[in-house]
Amino acid sequence: MSPGGAPTGWRLWWLKRRWYERNHQLRRRWRINRHMARAGAFVRYPVEGELLEALDEGRLRIGESTLLEPGCWLTLAPDARIEIGRGCFLNRGTMLAAFERITIGDHVMFANGCFVGDSDHRYDDPDKPITEQGFKPGGEVTIGSNVWLGVHCVVTPGVTIGDRAVIGANSVVTKDVPPGTIAAGVPARVIRRIRFKGEPDEP
Repeated sequence: MSPGGAPTGWRLWWLKRRWYERNHQLRRRWRINRHMARAGAFVRYPVEGELLEALDEGRLRIGESTLLEPGCWLTLAPDARIEIGRGCFLNRGTMLAAFERITIGDHVMFANGCFVGDSDHRYDDPDKPITEQGFKPGGEVTIGSNVWLGVHCVVTPGVTIGDRAVIGANSVVTKDVPPGTIAAGVPARVIRRIRFKGEPDEP
């Protein structure tokens, strides 16, 4: 113990290990699996973040037939909510970071390494280390149904992506994307409207 009573050395290391590796505990995995079985969803381990706490409190909802691949990370502030619809696919390394609310529709597909967040990390206090400045809300994120996000996409706070939109690989979405469009770039811009099967050719 330090003079102020804070843990140090091996005790501090053990406390950190118990926190950061908590989702590797078989008992916690069993409890997460129970939630997934009830929802008809599935998680492939390892998975990181406050899944169990949010599931227990009803702040995380995962729809039927949704799959989380290994390495997904869902982190939620104490009052935040994440809602994921039916038939979604979160590929390896996808991260959802909710300070207030992230809503994802049905049949949304995230390629490897996507990031969705509804807050920004503070960096404006010159008297405090940046790692201790915390977050500030930036607006809820809403992703519609049947959206496809390519590998390593970033969705920033306050953004709405419409139904059946496609986001190109390595894009950073900073503004709303209309339904039925393809957007790409840094920052992402709409490239064109999607011509769906069965639609007449444009003149």
